[in-house]
Formats: sequence, structure tokens, C-alpha cells
Amino acid sequence: MLMLFLTVAMVHLIALMSPGPDFFFVSQTAASRSRKEAMMGVIGITLGVLVWAAVALMGLHLILQKMAWLHQIITVGGGLYLCWMGWQLLKSARAKKQNGDDTPVALPARGRTFMRGLLTNLSNPKAVIYFGSVFSMFVGDSVSGGERLGIFLLIVVETLAWFSLVALVFALPKMRRGYQRLAKWIDGVAGVVFAGFGVALIINR
Repeated sequence: MLMLFLTVAMVHLIALMSPGPDFFFVSQTAASRSRKEAMMGVIGITLGVLVWAAVALMGLHLILQKMAWLHQIITVGGGLYLCWMGWQLLKSARAKKQNGDDTPVALPARGRTFMRGLLTNLSNPKAVIYFGSVFSMFVGDSVSGGERLGIFLLIVVETLAWFSLVALVFALPKMRRGYQRLAKWIDGVAGVVFAGFGVALIINR
């Protein structure tokens, strides 16, 4: 049982650390806005992971095997949402270029960062692939209900801890000053990355 938990913890940490939409969203929000705003996004992402983990424990890989069309819908929908996120960031970068780097950053309405974090995770193609295949390898029929609950809690806590650390680091004054100097370029690159993820999803579905 201990070996199972250690293996799942290590595999999930590697999945969390690999760059993707969730990481870019949290780091960019923390550097450009505030740690509080970034933490709202972290909570949204963690809730998304909670949903994916719960579905995976109930047999996500079987659902995707029997309902291939559902996988297609999730993939295209996620791709379109990531393209929209990329477009918003590119517009932000363009506005900073036209108005100068000292343009104040307008914070989103209360609760919007949480929803963006949640939707970014739920539309993340890496989450579908990871929870539908890699993660499902560790929750076969031989895993007891208690072990499944333990794995579920482990995944949620580990996700919250990792992205909280990312938010903390990128909200440091030095990181924020660096962002302010390179804001339009960082937003532009992040926009291209998000849009790139989205386009690749739709093309390779």
C-alpha cells in the first residue's frame, strides 16, 4: 500500500511539474496580478483535478473507450477554450504595447479567476490523457475502496500544494518586478502557448 501511494505521488508530481496550461495560468496570474488572485485560480485548478480524479477512480478509461465521441467533444471544446484564452492574452499584450508598460492591470471581477482556473484545468488535454490512461493504471480492480480514497486525497492535496508553491514564487516582489518590465512579452508568449495548445488539440484530435 505504501509503495502504491509513493508511486502515485511521484508520477503525479512529475505530471504537475511538466509545463502546461495550468502552470502558465497560475504563474502569469501571480506575476501580473497578486498572490491572492493566483490562489483563487489554484483553488479552481484543484477543484478541476478533484473532478478528474473522481471520474478516473470510477472508470474514466472505460468511459473513453466505449464513448470515443465524448473524447472528441472534450478535446475540441478544450482546444477552443485554450485558443480563446490565448487570444485574450495576446490582446492584453497588444494593449500594453500601445499604452506603455505602466498601464495598470485591471483585476477580474470577484470569482472570475477561480472560474478561469477551473475551466483551464477541465479543458486541459493533458488532464484527459493523464487521468484516462496513466493514472488509471494505478487504480485497477485490485485496489480497495480505502486505498482509492487515500489516492484521491493524495492527488488533491499534492495538486493544491504544488500550485500554491508556484503562486508563492511568482508573486515574490522580484518576480513581479521582472514581469512588469517584460509584461507585454510574457503575455504575448503565454498567449501563443495557450493558442498553440488549443490549435494542436483540434488538429490532432
